[in-house]
Amino acid sequence: MVAATTTVLSRRANQNHPKIQNGQSAALDHAVRLIHAVCGLAGSANLIEEIRADLSADKIRAAIRNRDTGPVFDWLMSAVSYQGISDHVAYSYMEKHGRATWCGIKRGLDRGASCSKLKSYWHFHNCRYDKISRTCAEPEHIRRCPLPKFILRNGRLNQTAYSLFLFIRDVADGDLVGWIDRQLATANSPPGPERLARMRSSLIEPLREVYGLSDKVLTMALSCILLGAPTGKALWAEVGASMIAIDTLVHNFLHRSGILQRFNANHGYGAACYRHDGCAEIIQVVAERMDARQFNPFFPKVFPRFVQHAIWRYCSQSGLDVCNGNQIDDRRRCDNNDCRVRLMCDRVALHRTS
Repeated sequence: MVAATTTVLSRRANQNHPKIQNGQSAALDHAVRLIHAVCGLAGSANLIEEIRADLSADKIRAAIRNRDTGPVFDWLMSAVSYQGISDHVAYSYMEKHGRATWCGIKRGLDRGASCSKLKSYWHFHNCRYDKISRTCAEPEHIRRCPLPKFILRNGRLNQTAYSLFLFIRDVADGDLVGWIDRQLATANSPPGPERLARMRSSLIEPLREVYGLSDKVLTMALSCILLGAPTGKALWAEVGASMIAIDTLVHNFLHRSGILQRFNANHGYGAACYRHDGCAEIIQVVAERMDARQFNPFFPKVFPRFVQHAIWRYCSQSGLDVCNGNQIDDRRRCDNNDCRVRLMCDRVALHRTS
C-alpha cells in the first residue's frame, strides 16, 4: 500500500551535485515528491530478502562464502544472457540449449586451443565470432576452437563468456570474490563524499572492458551479487545498495513525468543516462533526500537501488504495469486517469509528432 506521502527528507546540502542541489531546488523538490510516492506504491520492502533468497536458491551465497568462483561466474553469465530480449525468451532458450559454465570453458581451454586469441584476456580482444555466419577473426582455427561449442543465443554471448572467464582467470587470479574484496578495500580509503563512487568504479571500470558488459548489465548483476552477499561483507552490501541501473523503463518514466525536463537534462536513452546530470545522478540525489528506512527499518538510510527498483516496478509489466508504452500512446500526453501519481506528473509526451 502507499506509504504516507509526507517523508523525512534530509535538507543538508550535497556538494557532489551542485547543479542539481543548489541550482534547481524546485525541480528536485518535485522529483522527490513524485518518486517518493512511487516508492510507496511500488517499492519492495523485501527487496534485500528477495535477492538473498534467489541467490541462496542458486547456492551463490555459499559460493561467495567459500570463494568458489565457478558458481558465481555461472550466475553472472545467466544474468548477462537476459539483456536485449524478454526474460521468458531468454530463459526458455537457456533451458533448451544450456548455458556457458566456468567448468565447461576451463575444460575446453585445458584441452588446448590453437587460436592465439585464447592465450589470455589481453589476447582475446577483437575475436569477432559470429554464430550465424560461423566466422571469426581467425577463421583457420574455428574448427578446433572451443568457443562456439556453447549454443548460446548469439555469438556476442559466446564472446562475453570467454572474455569474462579470461578476465577472472588472468586479472583476478581465478578468485573473483577475493578480487572484489581487494578492489573495494583499496578504494575504501580515504573517507569522504567520493568514497562510494570510488568503490563502485573500482569494480565497474575494469569489468566494463570485458566484451559485451555494459554499465547497465554490470550494475544490475553486481548489485544483486553485492546486496545478496553473506553476512560480514559490509562493504559489499553498502556498494550494492548504492548502485543504480537505468533501463528504458526508468529513463522513460523520468522523461514522461517531466523530471528530466525540469532539470534541463533531456537526453536519449543510453550512455548519457550515466553521465553528469543524467538519470542515474538524478535518482542518486533523490535517494539522498529520502530515508529508505521508512519502507523497511532494516534498509540503509540512503538506498538508491531501492529507489530505482521501485520506479522500474511501477512501470514494468511484471510489476504494477502503469507507466510503459503498452499503457500510454507516447505520441501525446499520458491520459491514464487511474495513475496514482497523475496529479504530480507533468505527462510529457515521449515522442514529439511533427
